Amino acid sequence: MPFGFGGAALRIAISPGGTATLMSKMRLANVNAAQWSSRFEIGKDEPANVFGANVFGQTEQRQRLPKHVFRALQRTIERSEELDPSIADVVAAAMKDWALEHGATHYTHWFQPLTGLTAEKHDSFFGPIGDGTALAAFSGSELVQGEPDASSFPTGGIRATFEARGYTAWDPTSPAFLLVNPNGTVLCIPTAFTSWTGEALDHKIPLLRSMEALNKAALRALRLLGDHAATRVFTTMGPEQEYFLIDKTFYYQRPDLINTGRTLFGAKPPKGHELDDHYFGSIPERVLACMLDTERELMKLGVPIKTRHNEVAPAQYEIAPIFENSNVGCDHQQLLMTVLKNVAPRYDLVALLHEKPFAGVNGSGKHNNWSMGTDVGENLLDPGDTPEDNLHFLFFAAAVIKAVDTHQGLLRASVASAGQDHRLGANEAPPAIISIFLGTELENVFDALARGEVYVSPAGELMGLGSPVLPTLPKHAGDRNRTSPFAFTGNKFEFRALGSSMSPGLPNTVLNTIAAEAIDNLCEDLESAIGGGVSVKEAIAQVVGGAYRDHNRIVFGGDNYAEEWHAEAERRGLLNLRTTPEALPELISPATIATFDNYGVLNERELHSRFDVFLEQYVTNINIEAETAADIASTMLLPAALRYLELISASGISAVDGEVRPLVEKFVAAIADLKAVNDEHPEGTESEAVYMRDSVLVAMAGVRKYADALERLVADDLWPLPKYAEILFIK
Repeated sequence: MPFGFGGAALRIAISPGGTATLMSKMRLANVNAAQWSSRFEIGKDEPANVFGANVFGQTEQRQRLPKHVFRALQRTIERSEELDPSIADVVAAAMKDWALEHGATHYTHWFQPLTGLTAEKHDSFFGPIGDGTALAAFSGSELVQGEPDASSFPTGGIRATFEARGYTAWDPTSPAFLLVNPNGTVLCIPTAFTSWTGEALDHKIPLLRSMEALNKAALRALRLLGDHAATRVFTTMGPEQEYFLIDKTFYYQRPDLINTGRTLFGAKPPKGHELDDHYFGSIPERVLACMLDTERELMKLGVPIKTRHNEVAPAQYEIAPIFENSNVGCDHQQLLMTVLKNVAPRYDLVALLHEKPFAGVNGSGKHNNWSMGTDVGENLLDPGDTPEDNLHFLFFAAAVIKAVDTHQGLLRASVASAGQDHRLGANEAPPAIISIFLGTELENVFDALARGEVYVSPAGELMGLGSPVLPTLPKHAGDRNRTSPFAFTGNKFEFRALGSSMSPGLPNTVLNTIAAEAIDNLCEDLESAIGGGVSVKEAIAQVVGGAYRDHNRIVFGGDNYAEEWHAEAERRGLLNLRTTPEALPELISPATIATFDNYGVLNERELHSRFDVFLEQYVTNINIEAETAADIASTMLLPAALRYLELISASGISAVDGEVRPLVEKFVAAIADLKAVNDEHPEGTESEAVYMRDSVLVAMAGVRKYADALERLVADDLWPLPKYAEILFIK
């Protein structure tokens, strides 16, 4: 039982040998956190292969649907043909029967509002009938359309508070799945979310629109390039998700983590990741158990996980799926984040997805690997083995270069958030300057085309590894560049600037739309050249070379972290939008509005709604952080410091008093300043966002400066918050 002694909470602990010892609250928490042991075996009573077991996918559809219905549904999924409404009742009945066989009692339209999270309202399959019993029913109309309250989600002014009506619409291209809980199962139907007046209120609708826009532009290009086999082009994405796992004992003792997702206080620990000993290291047993369980749950949901490993920072990890169709991949990414957070507590852990949960150690991103593929299996961003394949690749790669240069500000805006502002440009993630890394070999090819010449690659070199036991390896045409925000990595582009907590829907929507525009622009140039009597091959070389001449300022292969690059980027005319208030206006720039409206992806009203929503979220998140910081500082950290001053006074050692008391006085003043700054905000969201950045965040940093200094001085048993050294290193 705890008892008081000199202001410190102590507990009696019994050692294994039976000896009673006194232990501080914090030390006891550390011991508890370190005593995890496995309590069950994952998948003990399940078959070995569970992939897709909880998904109403193609296998289940083929078995349960009449042939003509199955074929009609597949045409919608594979070719984006309009769904025949007459088959909805048949699909709904089969889906219901499958779900009931798996223990489901409810269904929900699962959608992705502009909160960045997912949403669901559960409805029962069962309804009462006249004889006092209940009958399970699920109609085609219930499958196709739902009606959540649209005014209760962020709309950016599209829906007023009193205008409640909105709709969810079934997305047949993303398979339904089961959400399994120990006490029941729910059928989840991926849906789009729209207002009563037809505007997109989610991330799915614009993503699907952008995929169709790119399909049309890419097919146009393929026909000009002589490819008549492909009938559809789709984009693929494969996000590499970084995250932290910490013991829940520490999480629940940190109000800042609970309320904001990041630590607002915390002194730098004696050891961080400077020894590089965590990266790709042996995975701790508890963490590996959690990973294996997470991956098994994701396998049941049809999410194809490929990679797991320790990341750079202590307690940081990564999970990455195989590439998928962008729409399904974005849905799966939302499921992945949900499953991570749901599984971790089984192991007394908490998954942190904030971009910067701990100051002074690396934050977390979500590297978005993006490419274009055809329905006949061709990757349009794979150089290939023949000159014709290479010409096709160079055309589409040139279109991406043109797109990124033309809309660099929009790409930056697509990944902007309060959490990202702690990470981007901090020598751990790509800078806020968007640039493209191509690699030396590919740069040489494009440079030659820009000069009107043909580049001949040197013979492939082999890399000897210094031992007859080890095989020789072919050298890649280009090195990788971990500092680049947008890098070509062999057969895809890797957009490395996404934040770990964000939906990849908007960044992929932007990539698809701007690539569609660039492809169409190059098609026009190609048609003009061919019409002038130039052969197709010569026309491609001319168009690609011209595009590279016009847009090669965006290509940079050096150190993106270097200060010299910032100066060089400015000379090149590249944007450096360091913070969210600077970046978000790119969402509503005339160029963005024109492009998105032209391709029917988002109209001006829908773009303005997103700008308003994201700006409001930025302000709200920082306001929550500021109030949380003031509360913790006033009610937890300052009292601890004052108790320590009492202890010092009782000791009579003036030298210690002279070190601590001035810090406490500055801490008190900083807290007062934070409270004053956060009391009165200017009118207007744009002005308020700038105020939060320039005034509130600065005041928060002032409070943290003195709090973190005091953490290093105040007696350990008085300090109320778990420290970084405990949170990050107790596995």
